[in-house]
Amino acid sequence: MRVGRKLLLGLPDPFGRSEPAAAGSAPSSYGTRARPAERAGAAHDRMIPMRAFIFDLDGTLVDTVYAHVLAWQRALEEAGIVIDGRRIHRRVGMSGGLFTRAVAREIGRPVTAEEQEWLQRRHGELYVELLPERHPLPGARDLLRRLYEGGVPSGIATSGVHPDIDASLDVLGVPADVVVIDRDAVLRAKPEPDLFLACQERMGVRREDCYVVGDAVWDLLAARRAGMLSVGLLSGGYGEDELIRAGAFRVYRDPQDMLDSLDELGITLHG
Repeated sequence: MRVGRKLLLGLPDPFGRSEPAAAGSAPSSYGTRARPAERAGAAHDRMIPMRAFIFDLDGTLVDTVYAHVLAWQRALEEAGIVIDGRRIHRRVGMSGGLFTRAVAREIGRPVTAEEQEWLQRRHGELYVELLPERHPLPGARDLLRRLYEGGVPSGIATSGVHPDIDASLDVLGVPADVVVIDRDAVLRAKPEPDLFLACQERMGVRREDCYVVGDAVWDLLAARRAGMLSVGLLSGGYGEDELIRAGAFRVYRDPQDMLDSLDELGITLHG
């Protein structure tokens, strides 16, 4: 489950606004608005009929996909398994367990439980070495901030786990009251719908009102299984035709392009 992270008075706004709050000053409108999570808590037994967004993390909001590819490739090579980076890329977004089962098909033999555990652990170590700092994709921070300030419910559902994902959440400035569902919170990962369904339930919105935003076909397949519309982003390396075939309702270049086109999704933000 997600580790709670508090927003401390006197630190810069978590979505990057220029003026930090002064100690003892009155809360800003950003800090005091009726947040989606608060509304959801007040209506736990009655889903809220309003548009909502559930975001994937890697390749959708942060530029981490190719670091994952290289980390998996090196871990596999250390285990004596050689697989093309292109094939690995097409599996990023699955859970680690599903990924290693896909590896078994590639090499034509079973991967033992011990090998799976070692590969997942080594991948995590190499990933941190290769990408000690995370970088938001263009427009990601602004998109999340604008939705948050506009009262549009938004959450994150990722196949990653804590503490691996914490650096990405921090660089995005995700407030502590935004729902984040990681792999450890559900029984099955993408392309099963569990992550998105858990996020939707925690947010207190109806599944038919949710847009899932992702960069990989596994995100879009899971969204279809969850009964949610999906939005594809090209920022993770998949092509537009691939995302559309997987069920994307709309495809945008990156989070900035999506922010500039929110009216196409029925969302109007003021200011």
